[in-house]
Amino acid sequence: MRLALDFESSQPLYVQIGRHFRDAILSDNLRPGVRLPAVRTLAANLGVNRATVESAYAELMAQGLVTSRQGSGFYVLPHAPGEPVAARRTGDWPAWQGRLRYGGYEAMSAYLPEASRQTDWIALDGGACDPRLFPMDEFRRMLGQVMRRDGAAAVEYGEIAGYRPLRATLAQVLASQGVQTGADNILITAGSQQALSLVAALLLAPGQGVVVERPTYAGALDVFRARGLAVHTVGVDEDGMNMDELEEILARHRPGLIYTIPNFHNPTGACLSGQRRRRLISLAGRHDIPILEDDYVGDIRYEGRAQPTLKSLDPDGRVIYVGTFSKMLIPGLRVGFVVADGPVYEHLLRSKRCHDLATCNLIQRALREYVSVGRYGAHLQRSCTVYRRRRDAMLAALERHMPAGSSWLRPKGGLFVWARLPEGMKASEVLPRACEQGMVFAPGGNFHLDPAEGEGCMRLNFASNSEEVIEEGIRRLGRAMRGE
Repeated sequence: MRLALDFESSQPLYVQIGRHFRDAILSDNLRPGVRLPAVRTLAANLGVNRATVESAYAELMAQGLVTSRQGSGFYVLPHAPGEPVAARRTGDWPAWQGRLRYGGYEAMSAYLPEASRQTDWIALDGGACDPRLFPMDEFRRMLGQVMRRDGAAAVEYGEIAGYRPLRATLAQVLASQGVQTGADNILITAGSQQALSLVAALLLAPGQGVVVERPTYAGALDVFRARGLAVHTVGVDEDGMNMDELEEILARHRPGLIYTIPNFHNPTGACLSGQRRRRLISLAGRHDIPILEDDYVGDIRYEGRAQPTLKSLDPDGRVIYVGTFSKMLIPGLRVGFVVADGPVYEHLLRSKRCHDLATCNLIQRALREYVSVGRYGAHLQRSCTVYRRRRDAMLAALERHMPAGSSWLRPKGGLFVWARLPEGMKASEVLPRACEQGMVFAPGGNFHLDPAEGEGCMRLNFASNSEEVIEEGIRRLGRAMRGE
């Protein structure tokens, strides 16, 4: 029992004990029917006499929160919901809590009414694939096989860098994409979000500059702003980041990092052209600045020719490459990775040790089995077929239902369609009307340093719903935009 008593306080000990249990009961941390610790046991654990505990329990009984059962002990009673403990203490927190500051964005869900999180709504705002396509039964069998084969080793912390056989398998997969690396240059992380945070913390001090695309991944903006970085934005067109604008920013501000999503950019879906990729590598070399390449869905391609990764074009160890399994498989796996060369890898390894002891060892072992026997490739191929159909369904629905003046980019891969609203229409004003229609999207302001710059746009996820649901969702969106 983790109940800390203040023996120097003027408040009686039985009152402190009673308050602890009262707060736990009213916060539903102790549910109706739960048995409280035995009087004798609790008294011994807390170093108080039995009468003190009995007095605390008597107070709880008087408040109608617990009952006594002869020969069995004290049990929590059903009760009317109480105020959360935090709410009851509003204005009573230490002064330092009032000085806390957070520089990041609100979560996307914060922009949406509570009703939008209902299960019967059509959600086109998400950032992941459809977890229903993941072969749960197959993966469950692999978890069982790993547990039987590896025993206790499967549930130990494991290596800080990650399960070595998984890293070796990843090195082979990356080699097929032109990234020549080895297991000793791959660091497994808890998703790509942790990878971004580790790199930012290592390379950039508060006040330093980082270059991002405009718009860009909202989670990256969260990381950079929370660290107090000076964020410089570069425009994006159908061929990706504008290199002339980037060159001007590098010369003027001398930032410490370039962050880019060259393949199926989030949120626009654009791909950085081959010419611009080579120019980006050249500019980074000339200005001696590292590049953080976020290749979150590089494998999810529907048409066109694949461009080489920036990492494969990097001769000097200037590019740090980040990937993830969370988007392609299921978000809850939380397995990402970083590929880095030279001293930066060892520094990232030490930094990860400070953040967590290891990424889930069991999941890594099962994932390695899944990838190494070819099941990942087969799943990728099946999923791309499904997502291509869903992309086409969304593009067709947009043609049918969006009002005049709307426009959108046709993505060659990835998960999203980036749509522009008619002149003068604002996503923040459309969103409440869309919620009234029973659908939700991600407003463009989520992906901009200045949310006002994204008011004329929205991001729509086509991967997470069937063609029929997509059709109905876009129909509802069109009605909301027309004010019907």
